[in-house]
Amino acid sequence: MHTAHTIMAKIAKLRIHIAPVGYEVDRIILPAKQERADKVWLLVHENKSNDKAVPFITKIIKQLEKLQIETVQESHDRQDLFKIIRAIKNIIEQEKGNEIYVNLASGSKIQAIGTMMACMMFNDDSNIHPFYVEAQHYPGFDTKQPLSTGIKEIVDVPPYSIKIPDQKLISALQIISEHSGKLTKKEMATLAENKEIITINAKEKNHSMARFASLDKNIIQPLEEWGFIVVEKIGRNRWIKITEEGSNAAEFLL
Repeated sequence: MHTAHTIMAKIAKLRIHIAPVGYEVDRIILPAKQERADKVWLLVHENKSNDKAVPFITKIIKQLEKLQIETVQESHDRQDLFKIIRAIKNIIEQEKGNEIYVNLASGSKIQAIGTMMACMMFNDDSNIHPFYVEAQHYPGFDTKQPLSTGIKEIVDVPPYSIKIPDQKLISALQIISEHSGKLTKKEMATLAENKEIITINAKEKNHSMARFASLDKNIIQPLEEWGFIVVEKIGRNRWIKITEEGSNAAEFLL
């Protein structure tokens, strides 16, 4: 028999914390404890042999275990802005339906920028809450000791939205990326129709013309406006080429 309590337990949202790991311990542990986190995702550098933060990861996990808070590690390149954004996006997708709290104070400056950008891009369900932790003491820099101890205040940061392309355009960008960033317009039209990114409502004899028109209006022109592609005529063919900006966007959108 299902009681009201068990039903509520099933539908209750978990409180998820995301924290890049640098040279901080208390700024990760204490907010998780104070805000009663159910799980903490630790963003760790993918190259552990070149990561001076490894001892801090061990300390954080041990302290969270004592608090009976689940920990999960997500590897990324902490020096690459786009890979930082992608790592946050991956976690947000996996924790869909839960309340997600993103720590902007526990890692490097580029991680803080990347995590904040991710919060602004992927907060579709209004369940993402970035916050900044003001430390109590700064004893001085020592790679064997945390940069700070204690916390003075946890400050909520409003996640203003950054617009990203709609899913059809992201799917189209993926097609172009999977073809080494370059394919003919004819190839793109066929693939876009097969993947139902565009729809054609025309008689068979007008099908090809209608397909190109739909591709131009719904895919090509918007991607050009975003600056993600350029179209060049080479011989008889028109080639769609991904731009540097498009390649950068693909790093975290796909």
